[in-house]
Amino acid sequence: MEIFEELQKRGLIAQVTDEAEIRDLINKGGAKFYIGFDPTADSLHVGHFMALCLMKRLQLSGNRPVVLIGGGTGYIGDPTGRTDMRSMMTPETIQHNCDCFKKQMERFIEFGDDKAIMVNNADWLLDLNYIELLREVGPHFSVNNMLRAECYKQRMEKGLSFLEFNYMIMQAYDFYHLHTHFGVNMQFGGDDQWSNMLAGTELIRRKTGDDCYAMTQTLLLNSEGKKMGKTAKGALWLDPEKTTPYEFYQYWRNVDDADVMMCFKLLTFLPLEEIDEIAAWDDSRINEKKELLAFELTSLVHGKDEASKARDTARALFSGKGDEANMPTAVLSDDAFRDGKADILTLVVSAGLAPTRSEARRLVTQGGITVDDEKISDVAKSYTRDDIGSGIVIRKGKKGFKKITLG
Repeated sequence: MEIFEELQKRGLIAQVTDEAEIRDLINKGGAKFYIGFDPTADSLHVGHFMALCLMKRLQLSGNRPVVLIGGGTGYIGDPTGRTDMRSMMTPETIQHNCDCFKKQMERFIEFGDDKAIMVNNADWLLDLNYIELLREVGPHFSVNNMLRAECYKQRMEKGLSFLEFNYMIMQAYDFYHLHTHFGVNMQFGGDDQWSNMLAGTELIRRKTGDDCYAMTQTLLLNSEGKKMGKTAKGALWLDPEKTTPYEFYQYWRNVDDADVMMCFKLLTFLPLEEIDEIAAWDDSRINEKKELLAFELTSLVHGKDEASKARDTARALFSGKGDEANMPTAVLSDDAFRDGKADILTLVVSAGLAPTRSEARRLVTQGGITVDDEKISDVAKSYTRDDIGSGIVIRKGKKGFKKITLG
């Protein structure tokens, strides 16, 4: 099976500009393609991971990746999927985030001569002359067409800033620059980037007469149509300092039953034949499927040693036996204590098992929280520093944290 057909069978392809041409190009290893990553944080998250997996699959098939770090577009901010404008980052923050991205990406993509290259659009966007850009690019963009783009339509009610309105132009210019200076002939991205990517292919056609192509990747959505990769503490980060390997493992260990096989296809590198065999397992083996999924993904991101530790810790917690040395900790601050006590809702929120006290209250009243294997149903339950001592284990279902105090 060739790579295009494999991507189709995995459900990774959402939209393409020219299917026959793209199929031929990537199956023959003739694509020099790019994917853009705006440095909106100091770590990649699971959405980026999905894009990196696609990049790796294509590289293994002989195609050449170009990783574009958005050091320039980061100054503007992509309005796609947003209900409000992104916070403006300082140049220092943008550069720091770019540096963090580079270090993480080198673990997934092979860079070097005749392999992958990494570029930063700050190198050309920050030096653009505004009047020259308007004259060079402006005539090729229809404001009417831009306003019909989904990425802008969803922002019209609350107000779309002129700053964000320029984002499509900047992304299209990136494609044009990469084509003329690096020979890039394809852009890949999330399905929510379709309008921006089409703008790039059209700009290249109008400016050079060349045909370039775009393909969007399926977004990582659960069976209810909601984005995956969100936890009570926020995004599912690839940085182990922000999301520990154990927390990363536990996220996939606890995905909904209906989403397990989809995740195998979209995110793992297991052969499709093996995935089909796993799909045929009896329903009674669902936990075995989830363990395998969690282990495979944690191995890809953090390595097999960390994946094994996370799996062993999860099994020990679930059985009530074993060493808790690899369990992540949540440190209680002095502010958590009132009159020498910290209530159960504070512990749940501090552990990252619920985003708010109201959600923590719901978990406790529904019997979803245990402390040292004791189910807690009283929302007024509280703990002194002596009660917590060297640490207590608090769980939401099968998830666990070791709790310790400061000092």
